[in-house]
Amino acid sequence: MRRVDTAADRFDTDRFEADRNRLASLAYRLLGSATDAEDAVQDAFLHWQAADRQRIRVPEAWLTKVVTNLCLDRLRSAHARRERTVGAWLPEPLLDGDPMLGPADTFEQRESVSLAVLMLMERLSPLERAVYVLREAFSYSHGEIAEILDLTESASQQHLHRARRRVTATRRPGSEVDPASARRIVEEFLQAATSGRTERLVALLTDDATALSDGAGLTRTLLRYDTARRIAVVVRAGFKPTPAKRRLAGGTPAVHYATVNGGPALLFVLDDRVMGAVTFDLTAGRIATVRGIAAPGRLARITRTWRRHAPGTPLMPEW
Repeated sequence: MRRVDTAADRFDTDRFEADRNRLASLAYRLLGSATDAEDAVQDAFLHWQAADRQRIRVPEAWLTKVVTNLCLDRLRSAHARRERTVGAWLPEPLLDGDPMLGPADTFEQRESVSLAVLMLMERLSPLERAVYVLREAFSYSHGEIAEILDLTESASQQHLHRARRRVTATRRPGSEVDPASARRIVEEFLQAATSGRTERLVALLTDDATALSDGAGLTRTLLRYDTARRIAVVVRAGFKPTPAKRRLAGGTPAVHYATVNGGPALLFVLDDRVMGAVTFDLTAGRIATVRGIAAPGRLARITRTWRRHAPGTPLMPEW
């Protein structure tokens, strides 16, 4: 096995590490899973080590192509098709400030990493997803995308057109809410949910609101609730603290407000461990989507980020 012990090897390793966050951000947008994205980037590092690097003229382009195609292989695998069946999969949430979220300068870049769009992209073909991410989030030209994906520029343009049409067809108007308003709405939601105020919860939800839960990983399909009143009833029951829930949690978690994948969220935190995340999509000042994520495998990275984070005062110090 080739050892990394020469000055050239160390230089090339440092060059890869300098690009790791960008590659991880690309892989996360393609896969929707931080764990899988980390694996794909590590696989790319092994390819990089094994390659004749003196023949690689543009390392950034070469690494982008390798990571993209490693992600496409994962998306096309039979295992992924089983695990990512629509209705059985939620993206892995990331806390604001996580470098894996990547560029967020434009609306398209912010939207491409939102939980809503990551879920929508599950309905795209792997190639449509790759073209959409490379173009919208990383501003690659169709010529560059064609080179990365081994297709024609015309095919790249067609894939982007179809992907944009599917994403924009389900985009809700007024989905970008200013941070202060978003926090106020979520705080009202928490107060209404924990106090059992069903009518106030209904008023905070859009008429066509949807709630999704991964059932803490105990179910093979997502739990889905439609209609504002049904969601309010489920939320009221779920948010009501009880001794049994605290025993199951192993203590009394605090509830913090946070920004997750660019959107407002509530985090349930016990002993610096994120035990659950509730994320929200807002539209026109109301809540359109509520997602409950509590499967431990989906919360590992957000917990690591949280431990490096300086949390403010919790909304509820004891839930």
